[in-house]
Amino acid sequence: MKIFGFIFARGGSKGLPGKNIKPLGGIPLIGHAINAARDSGLVDRIIVSTDDPAIAAVAREHGAEVPFMRPANLARDDSPEWLAWRHAVNEVGEFDVFVSLPCTAPLRTGTDVRQCIELYLQGDCDMVVTTRKAERHPSFNMVVLDDRGYASVAMPPGAAITRRQDAPVVFDMTTVAYVSSPRFILEHDAIFQGRVKAVEIPTERAVDIDTELDFAFAQFLLEHKQ
Repeated sequence: MKIFGFIFARGGSKGLPGKNIKPLGGIPLIGHAINAARDSGLVDRIIVSTDDPAIAAVAREHGAEVPFMRPANLARDDSPEWLAWRHAVNEVGEFDVFVSLPCTAPLRTGTDVRQCIELYLQGDCDMVVTTRKAERHPSFNMVVLDDRGYASVAMPPGAAITRRQDAPVVFDMTTVAYVSSPRFILEHDAIFQGRVKAVEIPTERAVDIDTELDFAFAQFLLEHKQ
């Protein structure tokens, strides 16, 4: 069985310019993703999809393959990530398991990646995603605003909830890993069009970096761990 790990890293990033190759703990974010794929012990090839020659060079320095460059129309701010996934699947030929490891979750471990792959290999789902317990709840302390600025509970519960602890547990999706099949990606257009299972990741390893503040928090966690 061929298991291919993919890292999708376009050059443009408005929230944190140069994000994908920005060093965290002396290693660029893309290097952390490459290391996690390698440390899982299950990924046969680590392939980077990028439109940026600088990202491609850093990826190769850290041991990943860059067998193709991503077309510009798939690397815009509004380009659906799913189409980049589909492009990569079509570029690399036949394989069995698709694993996406975004650069934005550099605190993941190889064990986290391995756990996601192993859950997928049990064979009773189309996609594995990763989650962490949500800090806020849409039936208790998350609100929406109407066109006059008045707030209301985002998802009103069927019964009164006076404490967050009494609300049903909900989870945030994280960017630690996505595992699926090439066929599912080619034949569908979104994650929840299939049967989805989830691996819960501890909050300290599920940081998703999109801004300078996110990066600073990840740096703090990494230094605290060391």
